[in-house]
Amino acid sequence: SYFGDKSSCAEDASAVNFTSSSSRGLNSTCIRKTPLSSARSLCRSHTPLMGHSVTSSSAVSAHTIASVIVAVVEGRGLARGEIGMASIDLKNPEVILSQFADNTTYAKVITKLKILTPLEIIMSNTACDAGNTTKLFSLITEHFKNVTFTTVQRKYFNETKGLEYIEQLCASEFSTVFMEVQSKYYCLAAVAALLKYVEFIQNSVYAPKSLKVRFQGSEKTAMIDSSSAQNLELVTNNRDSRNGHTLFGILNYTKTPGGSRRLRSNILEPLVDAETINTRLDCVQELLQDEELFFGLQAVISKFLDTEQLLSVLVQIPKQDTVKTAESKITNLIYLKHTLELVEPLKAALRNCSTPLLKAYYSSLEDSRFGIILEKITTVINDDTRYTKGCLNMRTQKCYAVKPNVNEFLDIARRTYTEIVDDIAGLITQLAEKYNLPMRTSFSSARGFFIQMNADCSTLPSGQLPSEFTKITKMKNTYSFTSADLIKMNERCQESLREIYHMTYLIVCKLLNEIYEYIHCLYKLSDIVSMLDMLLSFAHACTLSDYVRPEFTDTLAIKQGWHPILEKIAVEKPVSNNTYLTEGSSFIIITGPNMSGKSTYLKQIALCQIMAQIGSYVPAEYCSFRIAEQIFTRIGMDDDIETNASTFMKEMKEITYIMQNANDKSLIIIDELGRGTSTEEGIGICYAACEYLLSLKAFTLFATHFLELCHIDALYPNVENYHFEVQHVRSSVGNKEKIAYTYKLSKGYTEEKNYGLKAAEVSSLPPSIVLDAKEITNNIARQILHRQKSTPETMKQRVVYHLAMRLVQTARNSRLDPDSLRIYLRGLKKKYEAHFPASGTSNKQQ
Repeated sequence: SYFGDKSSCAEDASAVNFTSSSSRGLNSTCIRKTPLSSARSLCRSHTPLMGHSVTSSSAVSAHTIASVIVAVVEGRGLARGEIGMASIDLKNPEVILSQFADNTTYAKVITKLKILTPLEIIMSNTACDAGNTTKLFSLITEHFKNVTFTTVQRKYFNETKGLEYIEQLCASEFSTVFMEVQSKYYCLAAVAALLKYVEFIQNSVYAPKSLKVRFQGSEKTAMIDSSSAQNLELVTNNRDSRNGHTLFGILNYTKTPGGSRRLRSNILEPLVDAETINTRLDCVQELLQDEELFFGLQAVISKFLDTEQLLSVLVQIPKQDTVKTAESKITNLIYLKHTLELVEPLKAALRNCSTPLLKAYYSSLEDSRFGIILEKITTVINDDTRYTKGCLNMRTQKCYAVKPNVNEFLDIARRTYTEIVDDIAGLITQLAEKYNLPMRTSFSSARGFFIQMNADCSTLPSGQLPSEFTKITKMKNTYSFTSADLIKMNERCQESLREIYHMTYLIVCKLLNEIYEYIHCLYKLSDIVSMLDMLLSFAHACTLSDYVRPEFTDTLAIKQGWHPILEKIAVEKPVSNNTYLTEGSSFIIITGPNMSGKSTYLKQIALCQIMAQIGSYVPAEYCSFRIAEQIFTRIGMDDDIETNASTFMKEMKEITYIMQNANDKSLIIIDELGRGTSTEEGIGICYAACEYLLSLKAFTLFATHFLELCHIDALYPNVENYHFEVQHVRSSVGNKEKIAYTYKLSKGYTEEKNYGLKAAEVSSLPPSIVLDAKEITNNIARQILHRQKSTPETMKQRVVYHLAMRLVQTARNSRLDPDSLRIYLRGLKKKYEAHFPASGTSNKQQ
């Protein structure tokens, strides 16, 4: 082995006892079946990564294929609710540890797992003992029905062993994590079980000091629960999962799988640190202003392969050397050379940049280790060896990767291989002449060399190929076939290749052994490439739409904002609207008829907030945001007639979850509440929920059809009413009144009374019933309105409150000079006195 003694790195995997809920051939080591086995047998095969090579950047976006394994453990007794998690992506050698306290809904665990989209979840066998299943285990299995569950004996969740693993495997550059996790027993226990299990299924061990290990607290990113992510269509379209009409879809102009993965995780976990966000925004601004920088960077970034997966393969030591592992190592060394050759062009593209982050990336690329590795590679590997498309081209690159005269036996084997390939070409030429047919040599990784020919049946003698040809397949007018001699030559060719690969592998191992101590600079490189790719993607999205740079204050103010996804779908640009939320008016109630644009508007605000917090520009003329630590949504399901009962329960669960988890830094979007029950109860639930949310000081937008709810502003001065305007038009046919939607938001609540009745009128409901319904509705409305009229006293309190809030805001945020400030304050005073002339004079005298 080129990485020293394997045995020192991990114990013999055969000693490990695993219990899996999926049939994966682990039965020989199973200690007992879990209750899950009988219920659900999910067959998943883990292909050891040794047989894989890094995919090219044109490959399908990497996030679509699950490759993350997660271990979860929960404290017992008094420590119940303390969660330890460890995850590793099989395509990226980075271990992420987290430990946090969660409440009884386990919202944080479920959200974190949804973001990771695991291939497999590992838990302790004590979590799912028959008749004694823990709540966490039940919840995870309920939410992740298509994920393989594996239970491991509790003894493998060993924090001491976890700490040993980190000491042994963590690259020296990331060793500060050791201080962070020393006393975090649950995440250490999880990482011990995780790494033991990965070594077992991968049949390989990680090389000492080769992994990136980081601890991820839950306080550095905003939390978006999984149902909100689904409601807002952040990464998946609700109608068609393959459809790109999502926030991820409209921002994803990334060129590498790493950039795509980073964008996805950023959308699901936006930043909460304004300084970091502004640093990103500075970069996007520079990319937009400097066309040469933008195109120069984009050209270089698009040539990168999946650097993270390349690293993952390089840092694993196979337990057995096979032809497949040999071929994989040679391929990945060629990919490594290809990647390192791009460092200089990337530096050249960044040379004249001016923003701090891009400058920092430039200085990181000046790391001498990139040059040292490339120099060592070029002493052994041919200069013109590089990544090429096509399996035969790549096979040729691997054969002739090592320079001549490094190993004379290798040179002889290569000459033999060349002769066999020439003989194959000669044989096919002879056969073509013999039968006077237009044959040509073709190659595929499955068949090796074979013969292809474009010909019509009628041109063949007696309509068939000569009898010496076998394995004949025909597609349209193309025949593919081989002969006995060609099969023998292919076997000789394969034998010669095996020799070449074996000798090349020994040279490559020796080379990797020399460069291994410098390889950690690639972690830095993959980080730079994925971040630059994401920032270029943001800039690209900006050039296609009129987005604006967001500001961060204590106010959410959007001037003429529009829905970013709707813009891509609609033929015309969507109608834009204003939004204003501040501490003094933190709760907005939105009314308006069905289909007037309420849901679209609410989703638009949440999407703009997320775009701002990931460092993207926002679809508006001007925008300012208050950083949201959590984003909650409760989107109406009231049109789902079939499941009406369960819809109401779902509503209650969602609003309970919001109440349990929201705080004064949250953004809450509620679209319809209490629609699954009777009107009185629905209004009661809505009112009570609003009063509770008002006490939180969170920014809340509440769309409702219950117009009675609008009168809550008489009691709470921080409530504002808005509505979507509609116009009434007479239709030429039958002279009936129709509603024309303007999609414009206006202050006050909707004056559209009984729009449900208007819809009923247009339908085929008998006129007598409609008249009765109108009369009954008017009576009920009169009674309610009488009870809820505002008194002069409450109106006065409201005006005083708004004045006080304006003054507080001015004190906090004003950038006006003294004279302008005096003019502004006089204006405020006049406005206040205009509302209450009498009270204004008495205040003056005081």
